[in-house]
Amino acid sequence: MRAMLHRAVLLAVLVTGAAAHAQTDNSGDATQDLYRDALRSITEGRRDDASETLKRVIEQEPLHAGAWLDLALIQCALGRTAEAERLFEAIEDRFAPPPEIHKLIAQTRAGGCKNWEPRSQYSIIVSRGIEQNVNQGADSAVYLPPGSTDGGLVLLPDFLPKHDQYTVVSADYIRDLTPNGSQGFVQFQDRRNDTQHAYDSSALFAGMDTPWRYRNWKLRTTVSLGMTTLGGALYQKQAQLQAQLMPPLPLPDTLQFSLYSGLTHVDYETLDNFRGNTAELRGQLVYRAGNHYASASVGLLNDRASENRPGGNRHGSTVALQWRQLLPYLSTGELGYTRQDWQSQSVYSPGLIDQVRKQVTQVWRASLTYPFSKNQNLLMEVRRVQNKENISIFQYNDRQLQLSWQWLSP
Repeated sequence: MRAMLHRAVLLAVLVTGAAAHAQTDNSGDATQDLYRDALRSITEGRRDDASETLKRVIEQEPLHAGAWLDLALIQCALGRTAEAERLFEAIEDRFAPPPEIHKLIAQTRAGGCKNWEPRSQYSIIVSRGIEQNVNQGADSAVYLPPGSTDGGLVLLPDFLPKHDQYTVVSADYIRDLTPNGSQGFVQFQDRRNDTQHAYDSSALFAGMDTPWRYRNWKLRTTVSLGMTTLGGALYQKQAQLQAQLMPPLPLPDTLQFSLYSGLTHVDYETLDNFRGNTAELRGQLVYRAGNHYASASVGLLNDRASENRPGGNRHGSTVALQWRQLLPYLSTGELGYTRQDWQSQSVYSPGLIDQVRKQVTQVWRASLTYPFSKNQNLLMEVRRVQNKENISIFQYNDRQLQLSWQWLSP
């Protein structure tokens, strides 16, 4: 019940804010920018930040009715009853609000301004799919070193592509940790192949996401730990730190630029000399307008080997494009493309593979989401992977078709 009330209040805040924006076109641009920033803080769950920003809006424009109402509702949601009541009374005395706002204030008073309660969300997805190359088997069964005159190296059948069908169960859980938007999350995925059980896998990740703010600069940090199993045995452990910086650039409301940085440590439990640390720096431009969403990002990668890893250190780059749009019957279509390039520092395996490894991996993805009900979706996804390498035994291709059913928390 409280979750439903919170959502109703948030919807009212956004509608009221939009109305206030339309009624205050004569206000200074700086005040309106500040008010839009407060609304973004509300939608992102940063209530403390939103409160401070709305107070600044009211200081600059004492007759900004939308800011007064938004601030009153936030104070009530934070359990500050006396302050919320003072603001409600000021709104009723100064602005002669319409009946809809009187009703909202009355409902909020009747519900009471209880102390902040953390919200939680979850989703569960059950998928069934078919994949052409479950094990990322090589396109070529023979490796011919440059200048070789003999028959080369012949791969065992286990290293050639294996086709199979599979079932995946995945779950995500997110819970608020603070009133200002910090959240904890847990993600789990379990995949079982019909026949190729040596490639069955499970993954578990947990972490915390925290928003920060300094004046008009926004920062979001994410810390996570994870582990992956392969064939029933622990395969990989991972620790990751990411940061998203959103500078106050003079961009249209439909555009947002972010700078991402990250550091990932990966430890392989069943492979010797493959431990490494990867640093990433990436810029992303996002476009949102109505039912349209598009993003483009370009980044640089630097992977430092902790031990005597084949090929040594490596550097690379990444490009990602995404497009999403609402389609007829409330369905959503999405297209995506990613490209990742790696260039190793030294020969992969002296005396056996005397080549410096160069890798280009491209992924094309298309998906369609159809909502069966408010909390259930049907998803269909097609994916193609093309991994080109100058060392033929590492080159592979893959195609995948997956149908999923998703349950969302109420």
